[in-house]
Amino acid sequence: MKKTILTGLFAAGILFTASAQTGARVIGRAGVNFTNITGKDAYDDKDNGKLKTGFHIGADVEIPLADEFFIQPGVLFSTKGAKSKDFEDASINLSYVEIPVSFMYKPVLGNGRLILGAGPYAGFAVGGKVKFDSDTDSDIEFKNKVSAEEYENSYILRRMDFGANIMAGYEMASGLSFQLNSQFGLANLIPDITGLSSELQQPKANNTGFGVSVGYRF
Repeated sequence: MKKTILTGLFAAGILFTASAQTGARVIGRAGVNFTNITGKDAYDDKDNGKLKTGFHIGADVEIPLADEFFIQPGVLFSTKGAKSKDFEDASINLSYVEIPVSFMYKPVLGNGRLILGAGPYAGFAVGGKVKFDSDTDSDIEFKNKVSAEEYENSYILRRMDFGANIMAGYEMASGLSFQLNSQFGLANLIPDITGLSSELQQPKANNTGFGVSVGYRF
């Protein structure tokens, strides 16, 4: 809980500093996520889940760079994860505080503006559970390095995530906007595993997904 509060305060400080820039506007947004975790297991076989539904909520600060061009840092609380392909009720559920920094192109289109953007993001996991059925779940631990025995007997992932966002949408003259987001995680969520036997290799897992946001520019 303490880490969650500190992370939220740090992210809010970044947002407040950005909003103090000349001409900056705050955009509140919320929406639904459709996420998955994709990768390879220790035998180098594909190990992908199925799409899981989550949500995101937060705010961006739109800072003008030039006519129709903006930089847009933000702070979001976002839930991610994946459903199991092998067990109907099993899923991985992760909660992140994310800081995206997007470069936006917003040309005038009709009475509003087209939204096109891309940029990096960093995420900090503030909680996670592995769910087996409606009544059974286990907490996920967050570590960067574990032994093979510890990894085999626990549910352990890395806390930090990073990757890239791509977005497109439309903003009306009223400030209301609708946006489609795609996210590609580049960080391996699996911690470094020591003591793996010679026929095994380091597993890999990455967050991926897309979502739909509704926003309002104040």
